[in-house]
Amino acid sequence: MADPLSVLIVDDSNLMRNLVGKMIDGTEGLYAAGTAANGKEALEKIQKLNPDVIVLDIEMPVMNGIEFLKARKQEEIKIPVVVLSSLAEKGASITMQALALGASDFVQKPSGSISVDINKVKEQVTEKLFAYGSRYRRYFKKSGLLNAAGKPPPAAQTGAPKIMQIRKTGKIQLICIGISTGGPDALRMVCATLDGDLDVPICIVQHMPQGFTFEFARTLDKICPLDVKEASDGDELKPGRILIAKGDHHLEIEKKEGKGIARLSSGQPVSGHRPSVDVLFASAALAYQNHVLGVIMTGMGKDGAAQLGTIYKEGGLTLGQDEQSSIVYGMPRVAYELGYVMEQVPLERMGQRISYAAKNSKL
Repeated sequence: MADPLSVLIVDDSNLMRNLVGKMIDGTEGLYAAGTAANGKEALEKIQKLNPDVIVLDIEMPVMNGIEFLKARKQEEIKIPVVVLSSLAEKGASITMQALALGASDFVQKPSGSISVDINKVKEQVTEKLFAYGSRYRRYFKKSGLLNAAGKPPPAAQTGAPKIMQIRKTGKIQLICIGISTGGPDALRMVCATLDGDLDVPICIVQHMPQGFTFEFARTLDKICPLDVKEASDGDELKPGRILIAKGDHHLEIEKKEGKGIARLSSGQPVSGHRPSVDVLFASAALAYQNHVLGVIMTGMGKDGAAQLGTIYKEGGLTLGQDEQSSIVYGMPRVAYELGYVMEQVPLERMGQRISYAAKNSKL
């Protein structure tokens, strides 16, 4: 068995450090390498411990989480950070600021800054620690896996899908993207590299809690050449505009008088999620048939994989993120193994590939 991943816990509460430490030590494959009461202490501990991943609180004395992330960026520390904070909807903008400063992901403490029921989010926390810590160890701690720019080299192009059909793709009228763990960083790169003259509406399902998707859309809007907003029920799908599914709401697409309309619903979770990528993909294929470009990206599980097949079978185009650039090669792996991914694309090329495929209606 591989050595367990080492975790540095940064929180000003001694009780929280102990509770999170016990949660981590009680999870096979993880261990708490050390703790810090603030960001300044964390910077000192990093030098000694060289952990695989960091759990970070935001509200701390001396040096808070935001200040720590700024220092981490300045010092070019690559160790991934998962924010574990009590900041709820009112702190969504701060959480998005943390992500923009380089935090990989976030989990809400279930109740208050000192949360004795922290085990309620154990699965979320440990899933993210495994995902980001494992990838950091693979690409930064092991030699020979980084190129001169300090990034994983592009993966080799993969072969054809297992299911082959004659493509009768029409002009792409809708792009749908499904993504989960690793999504905030990945979507920043994709949105920043889309062509500014792309005149096709885009709908995105990112697994994210309610209260955060509005601020997330705002942060993407600042770096994307296209307009980005959180989807509202009844929004018209407009060329060159990106709609982000609202947290805890499914996003479905319908056609009304020839126009695409976004519909939000609070139905039961599908494939374990609300919003669900499967729901978006299925409704898009029904409304737009062979005029859809479906994209499935990094994430744990299989949400979106089956219904990407619906887009494929209708004659649409499909792309999947490749294994090497995925934080978690789960959703895109399942879709590829089912034969529904026409081409696997590294993250750094995904924005350009989406733009080209949509404009040319072929891969």
